[in-house]
Amino acid sequence: MKHTTFIAAVIGAAVSITGTTVLAERAGSEGHKRPSFSDLDANADGQITLEEMQSHGAARMAKVDTDGDGFFSEDEAVAAATARAKERHARMVERLDADKDGKLSLDEMKPKGDRGAKMFERADADKSGGISEAEFTEMTKKMEQHMRKGHGPKDDKPAND
Repeated sequence: MKHTTFIAAVIGAAVSITGTTVLAERAGSEGHKRPSFSDLDANADGQITLEEMQSHGAARMAKVDTDGDGFFSEDEAVAAATARAKERHARMVERLDADKDGKLSLDEMKPKGDRGAKMFERADADKSGGISEAEFTEMTKKMEQHMRKGHGPKDDKPAND
């Protein structure tokens, strides 16, 4: 029990120390990777010290504090979100742009095969041929849970397979 409590305390401390910078990196970024044990265990000795957590937090803060004033401003949050959105968009265009014209048409963005129909059928739980507001809400909740578990669209995996 003491071991579990200690681990929970360490994780809590890591989150509180790096929380602001985690939020900063999440600004506009889906699927942000939380720091792993090895990310925090800088000297790879199998233990995370308070100094390692503080150092990790400071490094993450430095990454988002682009003007170096020691604060994470709204302008910096918008800039970080914009940069990440541009990166994701570029990867999406690279992955889906069949005719390589640098733009995506509706046809290039449509799910291939019967994937769209399968998704619709799953959402239409009562098989009425339409999606009610309740079914839409349930579908959205399931998608959010799926994304939180790390099963959402990956930048390196085509969304149209």
